[in-house]
Amino acid sequence: MADKSTFTSEEWTLLLESVMMAGIAVTAAEPSGLWGMLKEGIANSSALLQAKSDAANPLVKALVADFETSEGRTAARDGLQAKLKGTKPQEMKTRCIETLRQARTTVETKAPGDAGAFAAWLYQISQRVAEAAKEGGFMGFGGVAVSDAEKATLSEISVALKVA
Repeated sequence: MADKSTFTSEEWTLLLESVMMAGIAVTAAEPSGLWGMLKEGIANSSALLQAKSDAANPLVKALVADFETSEGRTAARDGLQAKLKGTKPQEMKTRCIETLRQARTTVETKAPGDAGAFAAWLYQISQRVAEAAKEGGFMGFGGVAVSDAEKATLSEISVALKVA
């Protein structure tokens, strides 16, 4: 049963960052304008809230609990800023996916029994963000639920997290 004590502080920060980067990767793949970005950000946050009550995996519960603390949120925010500051969307997407790959590898090494559930949860966050706002169209009319760029990013995320 993995929790915060299973990981070094740097590894734990990486896991916290990965929760946010799961959604950011999709947003960076196809920036949706102000309303789309707001909807996608809300989808990422709502995935955390849902995991609080639904998660059966102890590692996921521990991560969600740490996001409820100012220290956890600060660690995630500072890590994101350090890795993403000044990047353009395509580079941002690449860095996010690499962080997801590193997080999966870290959990596989330190808590192999939790790796599958952790990766599936991160992928679920990415999927929710992709489906949060229509892409294309005009003033809410037309467009597609998940753009080709988002589908491609979801595929890259799936490979990085080793989920089918």
